[in-house]
This record gives sequence, C-alpha cells and structure tokens, in this order.
Amino acid sequence: MRSPALATPSPLPGLGLAMGVTLTALSLVVLLPIGALLFRGALVGPAEILALLGRERVQAALLLSFRAALVAAAFNLVFGLALAWVLARYHFPGRRIIDAAVDLPFALPTAVAGIALTALYAPNGAFGRLLEPLGIRIAYTEAGIWVALIFVGLPFVVRSVQPVIEEIDREVEEASATLGASRLMTFRRVILPMLTPALLTGFALSLARAVGEYGSVIFIAGNLPMATEIAPLLIVIRLEEFDYDGAVAIALAMLGISFALLLAINLVQIWSRRRMGAV
Repeated sequence: MRSPALATPSPLPGLGLAMGVTLTALSLVVLLPIGALLFRGALVGPAEILALLGRERVQAALLLSFRAALVAAAFNLVFGLALAWVLARYHFPGRRIIDAAVDLPFALPTAVAGIALTALYAPNGAFGRLLEPLGIRIAYTEAGIWVALIFVGLPFVVRSVQPVIEEIDREVEEASATLGASRLMTFRRVILPMLTPALLTGFALSLARAVGEYGSVIFIAGNLPMATEIAPLLIVIRLEEFDYDGAVAIALAMLGISFALLLAINLVQIWSRRRMGAV
C-alpha cells in the first residue's frame, strides 16, 4: 500500500526548494523586521514601554489613527459594495473609465494623493471654498484624515467584492423573486451572505492600509499634536529626535492593536464561511 503523498503535484519545483524560497522571502520581508522590533521592545522592557505609551500625546495619536481607520474602512465597506455592484451589474457610457479609475490609488504615490486632496479641500481649494461658507472644514481637521484614508482604501473593498458579484448567477435572484421575496429581502437573505466573506476581506485590507497610511495623510491633516497628529507621524518625529525607545513603544502598540483587529475580522470571516457551508 502506497503512503499518501506529502504534497499534490505542482508546476513549481520540489517541495523542499519551493518551501525554502518561500520561507526565506517571508523571513526577510516579514519575520525578521517584526522579530527585530520585538527584540528591541524586550530590551526596552515592559515597564518602560507602558510608561512611554502612557503619555497623553501618544495615546491621542494612537486613538486618532485607529478611530480614523475604522471610520474610513466602514465607509469603504458600504460605498465600495455599492460601487462594485454598479460596475459588475450595469453597463453605461464611461463604465470602463470608472473601473480603471478605481485602481488609481494603487499606482498614485501617496504624497501626490495627499497634495492633490489638500489642494481640493483647503479653504481656498475647489471644494474647500464651497464648503467654507457652510461652516464645513475638511483640510487640517480629522475629516481630512478620513477623506485621505477613504481614498487609499476604497479599491481594496471594490476589488475584493466585484469578482464575487460577477460570479453570482442572476437566476438565484429570480428564484427568490418568484418565491415572493422583495428586492431588499433578496439582497439581505440571499446576496449579502454570499458577499460577506469578500466584504470582510476588503474591510480588513482597507483597515490595514488605513492604519499605517502616512504620505497621503500628513499633507491634509495639519499635524497638530493632540488634534490631528497620527501615530505613524509621531513615530517619525520620535526617530528624528533620536528617541528610539519612544518610537519602538508606539510601533509595538500599533502592531498589537492591528493584530488584534485583524484576528477578530478573520475569526468572523471563518465563522461566516462555516455558516454558509452549513446552509
């Protein structure tokens, strides 16, 4: 009796070579930098890290970064789904241009995006001068941070959900309609469960991008301590001041919070897939 194969046939070279290349690349890109950060944190010590994180300015920056990231990711979750649905289900003049424009934040340098958004939403900008008489100010406020994070995170939701929408057979919706379900019920009970795993994936990617975003935010935020100063910027400030322990403490806090958020999202995603498989 033949023993079961350790790996299924693959066009790549043998398991040992492929695994070695994979682990080497993963170590150089991910594991070693994170390991170095954790090692430096161990040298600093838990007590010192907690003392550094207890500073009011650090807590304000961390709270702002994650609050703005969650707001932007939630916005992208809703409007990214709507945009993906329109692009997948409707044909209209200019559709391909809009579809291509969705990928623009992937290719556009973040500094260029930040300068462009600041020019638009500044008090003397094209949009800012229209909002200023209404008492609405975007640039140099937390709302400006939201705009920048929405801009860079929207493509993740659209590109995660759009292929799934295109694969959904319209006969499923027609069958639901023939059973007397309204359009809202069909979407809520039939379509949305199919899209939930992809939506959670897009939300997680958008959130991860927003938490660590730097270039597009610093131009439109104003960078006022205790008001519009984000955690990545505070890390750079600490490094410029040669306060490496302070930078490590903030980085470890961001790493831990980000890991907890992504773990929670992945657990919800696993639960959603199991629930769909059981139905």
